[in-house]
Amino acid sequence: MSARDDSIPVPLLKRVCDVGISIALLIVFSPIWISVLVILAASLGIRPEDRGPLLYRERRISAGREFDLLKFRVLRTEVLERMSQEGGYARIYEADTTNLTWAGRRLLKPLYLDELPQVINIVRGDMCLVGPRPWPVSMVREQVASGYEYRELVRAGWTGPVQVQKGRPEPGGPPTLDLEYVEACRTWSSWRLVRYDLGILAETVKVLARGQGLRF
Repeated sequence: MSARDDSIPVPLLKRVCDVGISIALLIVFSPIWISVLVILAASLGIRPEDRGPLLYRERRISAGREFDLLKFRVLRTEVLERMSQEGGYARIYEADTTNLTWAGRRLLKPLYLDELPQVINIVRGDMCLVGPRPWPVSMVREQVASGYEYRELVRAGWTGPVQVQKGRPEPGGPPTLDLEYVEACRTWSSWRLVRYDLGILAETVKVLARGQGLRF
């Protein structure tokens, strides 16, 4: 897939905030990055079944364009090989905790730390801080076939309205919240959109603090 001509452009103010906050996160949370890398390296040395690359890349869609989403690897390498043969995608296999590495099960998934490398995706312009989560190519194609093409129109997000609803019922169900955000991107002023994004980021911090990454 390639970006469509009718995709919704990212306002300059939103882009500046995305890059600025992302760089700040890289700096402020550098001790967490270092701690995670040390724990990963130690666990790989102790548990041979968990050995493999630290990072995992999966093709996702953002504004109709394919890119490599970055994550700390939480699946064992043999599970990744099976996933490749079966044509699946990571989220399905991550739902079964027996497929996870020790660090993935105990640390990365519960605290959503496997998503940290996506800050690099944001700085590179693959994603925004806030927006619909980037889905695998096959899932986007299925969604488009069912009549929802918004993931081809807007840049994907690290977090979004759907993510901060975790654990709470949403009567309309996805993609209602995503569609509302897409409409906001289309019609709101840059200042209003950025203020809303900051509110979503604040709510995301609360979700992270609950440490329920294995449940959602």
